[in-house]
Amino acid sequence: MLFCLPFVVEAAGGRALPCVVDVRDEQQINDAVEKAVEKFGGIDILVNNASAISLTNTLETPTKRVDLMMSVNTRGTYLTSKACIPFLKKSKIAHILNLSPPLNLNPMWFKQHCAYTIAKYGMSMCVLGMAEEFRGEIAVNALWPRTAIHTAAMDMLGGSGVESQCRKVDIIADAAYSIFKKPKSFTGNFVIDENILKEEGIKNFDIYAVKPGQPLLPDFFLDEHPEVAVIKQMESPGAVPEAKEEKPQPQSKAHFGAVEETFRIVKDSLSDDVVKATQAIYQFELSGEDGGTWFLDLKNRGGNVGHGEPSDKADVVMSMSTDDFVKMFSGKLKPTVAFMSGKLKIKGNMALAIKLEKLMNQMNSRL
Repeated sequence: MLFCLPFVVEAAGGRALPCVVDVRDEQQINDAVEKAVEKFGGIDILVNNASAISLTNTLETPTKRVDLMMSVNTRGTYLTSKACIPFLKKSKIAHILNLSPPLNLNPMWFKQHCAYTIAKYGMSMCVLGMAEEFRGEIAVNALWPRTAIHTAAMDMLGGSGVESQCRKVDIIADAAYSIFKKPKSFTGNFVIDENILKEEGIKNFDIYAVKPGQPLLPDFFLDEHPEVAVIKQMESPGAVPEAKEEKPQPQSKAHFGAVEETFRIVKDSLSDDVVKATQAIYQFELSGEDGGTWFLDLKNRGGNVGHGEPSDKADVVMSMSTDDFVKMFSGKLKPTVAFMSGKLKIKGNMALAIKLEKLMNQMNSRL
């Protein structure tokens, strides 16, 4: 994509300067900025989009991965902005746009992937600080999608087929353009792509869907879905949001039968093709009445399910209640929503965990 993009830009009548830059390296950033200024005579807009992600909890995030996320997301955004600001201050239409989320302090956005959230929020804090520091000179804003966007990162995390639950990158491009059309006084905002496009008069958002009509995955850091919205309304400015405590739900007496039946249907759905496409062993720790340990082997020939621990070490361990397990496999509870709301805890390979969602979608009609 890096090599074809300049030709696309120039074919559309623009001018392009491709630069391979590691945003962790300050000298590489400075060199790229100098080349851009030399070629174009200045800089009008900076988009900080570079980002690293690891959706792992504290004990399962290696220090090298923590350093990578902090260096690319927060430090990279800060250094690239710093290098461009002297030139942006000379522009009449100066904008900095960070692809980062609103600063939502709901604890659930920290508990499952603390390091990633800190690194991503660092980009958002740059918006808060720089918008005020350079008010009147440079517009500094953040842009974040309401739904998952089909990118290489989503393919890595969700595997083949995840694109049907995503929107195309076009929606981000159109939303960014809407921001860039605004004056410098439009600054310090955390913009959601769909919201700003609605303000522009867009009503049909199916044009942005990879597969129109399919349900879309919600993106992280937004409390706008019923199963996810757990923040209390803050009564005063500066108050720390508290998560609503869920009341225990009575367990159904027939759950062991429901869990066993779910695994029976899963077993009937297995094939060599499914195993070849997944290559993972899943272990389920189900709590509550009639809970227990179950496994789903999608690594060895033909696949297998069963009660108890798998014979080989599990790649992913999922912990949840029997109620939520049955809801998740029957399509009544999206795995992404279950994870983000804390109903589902995951240990192990997150990419393989997300891959399981495709198999669940195939079985929903049978459960």
